[in-house]
Amino acid sequence: MTSPEDAFRQTGWPGLRARLFHLYFVLRRPMTLGVRGLIHDTASRSVFLIRHTYVPGWQLPGGGVEVGETMNEALARELAEEGNIALTAPPVLKSMHFNRRSSHRDHVGFYLLEHFSQTAPKLPDHEIAEAGFFPLDRLPQGTTPATLRRIAEVFDGEQPSPYW
Repeated sequence: MTSPEDAFRQTGWPGLRARLFHLYFVLRRPMTLGVRGLIHDTASRSVFLIRHTYVPGWQLPGGGVEVGETMNEALARELAEEGNIALTAPPVLKSMHFNRRSSHRDHVGFYLLEHFSQTAPKLPDHEIAEAGFFPLDRLPQGTTPATLRRIAEVFDGEQPSPYW
């Protein structure tokens, strides 16, 4: 027969120890996680880009994954907020990237979406200065280097970079 102390050592302490280590690493070295979506309108061969009010350049819509949220949930939320875009099929995770320009612990999941709906064009607000679909051969001036790399990886067969 197993004593309560032995049972705790066998089941309780490892679980508690794992939770304490997890808490330590969250507090000591928190990792941030974000998502970006390449919304591709296959009929017009165009992609959806946004321009924020607080950073320069045209980029893919997306943002941070909140506590308790999956990456797919975060992507759906960000697309709705930044583009009035709703997913009509599951997004395809194309690659993961380390965003060393943001922090030493920031990672971005990059998705391709070809099945979506847009309820109305996105109008400017406090976060989004401009948004719209652009033909692949006529991307707006000021499209960020990271956005251009992701587009080349998808449409030109470029090898995905591990860095955003």
